[in-house]
Amino acid sequence: MTKYAVFLRGINVGGINLKMADLRAALAILPLIKPRTLLASGNVVCSAEVTAKELKTMVEAMLREHFGYDAWVVVIDLPTLESIIEACPYPADDPSTHSYVTLSSDPATLDELARHGGEIPGVELARLSPEALAWPAAAGGTLDSPFSKLSARPRYKRTTTTRNLRTLIKCRDTMLAYKVTAHRVQRVSASACWNARKCAISASVGSTTSVSLVSATVSRSRRRA
Repeated sequence: MTKYAVFLRGINVGGINLKMADLRAALAILPLIKPRTLLASGNVVCSAEVTAKELKTMVEAMLREHFGYDAWVVVIDLPTLESIIEACPYPADDPSTHSYVTLSSDPATLDELARHGGEIPGVELARLSPEALAWPAAAGGTLDSPFSKLSARPRYKRTTTTRNLRTLIKCRDTMLAYKVTAHRVQRVSASACWNARKCAISASVGSTTSVSLVSATVSRSRRRA
């Protein structure tokens, strides 16, 4: 069982509006243990018996089917998130500065973003891990930050999302406090759930993905005391 944080790209900005209660309800179809949303920017913490890549595919498919938008997420496990936070050289509690971390599901794309960002005069960056790049912005000046404008370009939409360092800390602390209760928690394996839900994902021309999620009775489950 692995603890994960799932970061949704572009939620409640740019016309994509999602109520967290609706998101939690939609997440219930996935093989996750006690998924929880944090803040309104699209942050989910949960436990699951799947890989980060599998979880990314599941969540993106569910979001596209249920909410009808071109969804992309970045999935980070707890040990990686802890390392990212520990490596960040910028403060989380400086009232004059916001410390941001751009997360990516594709380290090569983050390499490119870091290279282009480093070419902008006055931009300060810190590579925290293959998945994470930190950068500070003056309080009240985030949207005017040259690096913020760079990272918002469409070419980075599929593989990156940015969070305030405080948000990452909140996700970490929630996962550290998170415990699967010992009283007979039902756990459904990823393969059983996908088969039972008949989740079929078929790639079509270009970047469009057709997703069909059809609910069915879960035929195999396991109980653990």
